[in-house]
Amino acid sequence: MDFLKRLKLEANNKGVSTGTQWISSKGGTIDSFSPVDGKKIGTVTAADKESYEAVIKKAEEAFTTWRMMPAPKRGEIVRQVGEALRQYKEPLGKLVSYEMGKSLQEGYGEVQEMIDICDFTVGLSRQLHGLTMHSERPGHRMYEQYHPLGIVGIISSFNFPVAVWSWNSMLAWVCGNVCVWKPSEKTPATGEMLVSLFH
Repeated sequence: MDFLKRLKLEANNKGVSTGTQWISSKGGTIDSFSPVDGKKIGTVTAADKESYEAVIKKAEEAFTTWRMMPAPKRGEIVRQVGEALRQYKEPLGKLVSYEMGKSLQEGYGEVQEMIDICDFTVGLSRQLHGLTMHSERPGHRMYEQYHPLGIVGIISSFNFPVAVWSWNSMLAWVCGNVCVWKPSEKTPATGEMLVSLFH
């Protein structure tokens, strides 16, 4: 199928990534079959304990840098993610539809939701304000200031294989957090393809 070729989905795919590189894993394999025609889409290797721990270690390291980046610069990276999604909206939408069983228009709609949340969070990256308040103590002031939390874990379900991930990740990213995502085992190819796109 042309959309699978454009996404460069292979018969066997690594399923563990730090966001910048794939990690080898001795975890089990997950076969993906389309509910549309019963054909095998591909195989994705799951995480084992060692690869999971390597991902968490890398996320902890990345957080120390990411949290210090100014929010508008984080927003610029999210904007670039939105642009990549725009370029691949058609093949990603077809993959969502083919692997999950949604109608084609709903597959496109789910990718559009990812694009929309990117646009929203780019604007949000310049609006992370806090209140300033009067104090009864002389020479003092009170104010709110947001601080990143750390690593955000996201587990998404098969019926929204990518939109739920993006709703959480884009907001977490602009707020200075890093994310670890566990896609549904029923839609592993969609998760693998999205991470590949961002590599």
